[in-house]
Amino acid sequence: MAETDPAPFYVTTAISYPNGRPHIGHAYEAIAADVIARFQRMRGRDVRFQTGTDEHGLKMARKAAEQGRTARDLADEMSGYFRDMCDALDVRYDRFIRTVEDDHHRASRAIWQRMEAAGDLYLDRYEGWYSVRDEAYYDESELVEGESGERLSPQGTPVEWTVEESWFFRLSKYQDRLLELLRTPGFLEPASRRNEMIAFVEQGLRDLSVSRTSFDWGVKVPGSDGTDSGHVMYVWVDALTNYLTGLGFPDETGDMAKFWPADLHLIGKDIVRFHTIYWPAFLMSADLPVPKKVFGHGFLLNRGQKESKSLGNVTDPLALAERFGVDALRYFLLREVAFGQDGSYSPEAIVTRANAELANSFGNLAQRTLSMIAKNMDGHLEAFEPAEVDRKLLSLVGDACLRELPQAFEALAFSTGIEAWLRAVHACNQYVDEQAPWTLRKTDPERMKAVLLTLFMALRDLAIAIRPVVPTKAADLLDQLGVPADERQYEHLQDPDWFRRLVMAGFTVNSPTPIFPRLELPEAAQGAA
Repeated sequence: MAETDPAPFYVTTAISYPNGRPHIGHAYEAIAADVIARFQRMRGRDVRFQTGTDEHGLKMARKAAEQGRTARDLADEMSGYFRDMCDALDVRYDRFIRTVEDDHHRASRAIWQRMEAAGDLYLDRYEGWYSVRDEAYYDESELVEGESGERLSPQGTPVEWTVEESWFFRLSKYQDRLLELLRTPGFLEPASRRNEMIAFVEQGLRDLSVSRTSFDWGVKVPGSDGTDSGHVMYVWVDALTNYLTGLGFPDETGDMAKFWPADLHLIGKDIVRFHTIYWPAFLMSADLPVPKKVFGHGFLLNRGQKESKSLGNVTDPLALAERFGVDALRYFLLREVAFGQDGSYSPEAIVTRANAELANSFGNLAQRTLSMIAKNMDGHLEAFEPAEVDRKLLSLVGDACLRELPQAFEALAFSTGIEAWLRAVHACNQYVDEQAPWTLRKTDPERMKAVLLTLFMALRDLAIAIRPVVPTKAADLLDQLGVPADERQYEHLQDPDWFRRLVMAGFTVNSPTPIFPRLELPEAAQGAA
């Protein structure tokens, strides 16, 4: 494994727009960010992880009006569902931010005033196409024709012609600097997103309308004399600023000095333009550093189809977690899909993957190893001299846990890292079959002990390595292995004395509790398969 990097690490999700309840895509992004945060903490870094909800804008105002309630009332209710989702899925954020909070309004006004002081804001009249659903402006050339001949955004959402007085941001001024940034290795990944954004900027950037007067649900644009100007900020100016708000901006000491610029903005591929063109330009204008990396992940498809209310295939992630278990769902989402690409899921796929890899391979390995130690060794651990085949297995497991998985996770290649981990699990199961400790119990009891204790040591490494993905289940196994709670970081995989200390402490293995019981599909799902 690479040396522990002590530098602080700041990771964010996009903040979710709560005009509806959370869907599987929200859960996917939150879980991935949580895995990244846990992984970096396990590498010894001081991590700041932020998520939350983006509650302003015309879409929320209209949704509330349709329901005969205030926008704030709607926002309070819907934001609660997103916080509940994170909590239920074991997403351990440091701050769940809401854009209705006072400190966020203060931060948004501060960055606005910095952009104004830089001479990058001017008052004009906006006439053009606007998608309420995307909260985005589109040029005529970007629109596509719908089945009924109507104009649609590139995302397939309705657009409407908008005319109103607006403040404009001099986005065109930053075209060359943005191209340089986008071409910087590592800033925007995967490469397909980077190429799209470079092509977009090369076509030429137009100045951006950054305020609205047709509604008032948002952060008020400060007037030159400190009074209300009658404008509210374009929702993306407000939303993107959340990443600074959570660090205490406009105060540039404390967390802001420690964690900014962000190490990683983790977002969906549909909002890459906002995060890699508009956001860096705002920051450049405000004389603030730009984030180090933006990663635009793909979509999760329901049996190959994008989820939509009209198709009736929108999945409640909490229902999936309740049915299959939080850790099994977390494992499936990061194992199944090459991160950055689109992927598909179904209840059948979750059950198949969880049973084959978690229950049958890893869970069964732990169950039979600990059962045999409890039964055939009275649960006692003892020093032993490993044979060459034992050392070979421990070396293979150690390499997967110390080098391959961490390197892949550092590169956000989660499925690659988990595949390396799983190869080590399979190697342990093959070792069990070849060594046949149940036979050795009769023919060579001392060799049986060496085999079981080798597997015990391998299980500890495997459980620590996979902790970011399945934190609760890994902790359960490490508890059964007697590994102290403060010895479960990646650095502890390099500690040669941990097993000796456990033996000296007289730790006893009890009859184990299954870590990953096999999953079953509900009858309704079986019938639909």
